[in-house]
Amino acid sequence: MTKVVVATDAWHPQINGVVRTLENLASAASAFGASFRFLTPQNFRTIGLPIYPEIRLSLVGASTAGRLVEAEPFDFVHLATEGPLGLAVRLHCLRGGIPFTTSYHTNFPAYVAKRTRIPPRWTYALLRRFHNAGAATFVATRSIENDLRCHGFERLMLWSRGVDHDQFRQRPGACLGLPGPVFLYVGRLAIEKNLPAFLGLDLPGTKVVVGDGPARRALEVAYPHAIFLGRRSGNDLARVYAGADVFVFPSLTDTFGLVLLEAMSSGLPVAAFPVAGPHDVVGTSGAGVLDQDLRRACLSALEIPRWKARAHAETFSWRESARQFLDNQAASQKEEFRSITD
Repeated sequence: MTKVVVATDAWHPQINGVVRTLENLASAASAFGASFRFLTPQNFRTIGLPIYPEIRLSLVGASTAGRLVEAEPFDFVHLATEGPLGLAVRLHCLRGGIPFTTSYHTNFPAYVAKRTRIPPRWTYALLRRFHNAGAATFVATRSIENDLRCHGFERLMLWSRGVDHDQFRQRPGACLGLPGPVFLYVGRLAIEKNLPAFLGLDLPGTKVVVGDGPARRALEVAYPHAIFLGRRSGNDLARVYAGADVFVFPSLTDTFGLVLLEAMSSGLPVAAFPVAGPHDVVGTSGAGVLDQDLRRACLSALEIPRWKARAHAETFSWRESARQFLDNQAASQKEEFRSITD
């Protein structure tokens, strides 16, 4: 059996794409004879990030993290995040000559620039140092691969995502009991998600927002006619998707967007800007409309049949995502891969 150790700073009680990706990866990888052991903030003393109390920063050194890495035999070490825990395990691996891979989930240069005056090139430089020390960096889309390559990142490998088609499905008769059409957003409520671009639109029907985050209170005050449902998960979330008419994704910075797959699997066409994330996940499939005019995209998406969105989502699966991940791990350890890409 292949054994993988994954260090991740993103874990419960967080609800985000990184956590859901890792959970689904571990579940699907079992079909290929692989098992995963997660090192998370739950293994250590932590402090909460002030603006995101649910995000816990691990107080851990390389030696402590290393003891947990070495506690059981393993074949591969993967660093899912660039936080304190990822840094500690990275240092342990470098000291011990242990190969490791990394993954690039979050567009930190854009997020940091939204909140501070730190130039993106400084953030790219720090991330490049973190990732280029590994055997390979896994990226979700070609657009992200091209962007990182332009910023000096090396040994990049594609690792796509999947969706639970049984849970996120069309549910005939599903209804939210709101004036239609219902335009839905699901995700974190934070400045980098560009929610005013959606909530400020003049659209018929009702705008519904699912999720929580530091911007929620300000958004509720600024857009009193929108319906804020808070966090939803599992079947509760799936029923909301099924009861809406269009999924609106106003973000300009997401590297993928699992919610895009969940929405389309539920039969929801997508309205989004033509940027990385929607460009790679939706593209020219006909399952959504990508337009610089988001209002026009929303109204045009109403004309897309639900079966078309579902059909495109079915081209993504967690099984295929797990296969890619494990194949990448094996390939990244081969000397010929490192020599070709160096």
